[in-house]
Amino acid sequence: MRTVLLLLAAAVLHAQPKSVLLEDFTWPELQDAIASGKTTAIYYSGSIEQNGPGMALGKHVFIARYVAQRIADKLGNALVYPTMPFAPTGDPIRKTGHMKFPGTITVSPQAFGLIAHDVAVSAISAGFKNVVLMSDHGGEAQTELKEVAARLNAQWAPKGAHVYYIPDLYFKEKDQAAKYLIERKLTVDEHAGAHDTSQLMYIDKEHRWIRKDKLVKGDGKNGVNGDPTQASPEHGQVFINLKTDDAVAQIRQLIAAGGSSPRRP
Repeated sequence: MRTVLLLLAAAVLHAQPKSVLLEDFTWPELQDAIASGKTTAIYYSGSIEQNGPGMALGKHVFIARYVAQRIADKLGNALVYPTMPFAPTGDPIRKTGHMKFPGTITVSPQAFGLIAHDVAVSAISAGFKNVVLMSDHGGEAQTELKEVAARLNAQWAPKGAHVYYIPDLYFKEKDQAAKYLIERKLTVDEHAGAHDTSQLMYIDKEHRWIRKDKLVKGDGKNGVNGDPTQASPEHGQVFINLKTDDAVAQIRQLIAAGGSSPRRP
């Protein structure tokens, strides 16, 4: 009986959180999780940017945090680092890009890349054998992550750790989503239209981030490029599933191959 109690006590002491979010762990729990097979770290960046009058500024952050957990669950051997909320979104002085609108936050491409670099090295230092970098925001964010992954992978691969850039989550899913929308005679958008809005509708269970009465078509001035009035949670579920599955497939492929990150974009 005493032996059973001791074993139960030991199991409780070494129990790990059910969460896949790094911030929910203590350091001994994380150490045990890595030792027991959680050897892949997910770094997924979002952005705080305008999304028209009908959608909250944190769209990319909310989607990134949600999808990252889905990816980790499907991989089974991964944990999620805190979502990076900032990305290069325009010039704050000349007010280019999304910086034309209040609330958008920008960081330089260099700062964005340095943060990704340092977080990835921190993950390797913690004991993760694979670090995957991805972004829900396009443009320079994708380019920087690609370059950071290439540099770090060249440095760390000979030491037994790998850093991979995952473009399929963004580019492949966008291609698939465009085909899906065209097949249904819906508008293919570039920003804050049916594609973006549908994803947020699907994960916005508490109805905090969408202003349905303010969803309007893009007019060249309101920050929308597309038609968010065509959005639906059902479309969003399709896009979220595509994003998750594309990322999981590419991560598994890269880890199995043990090679360098893909060239796109």
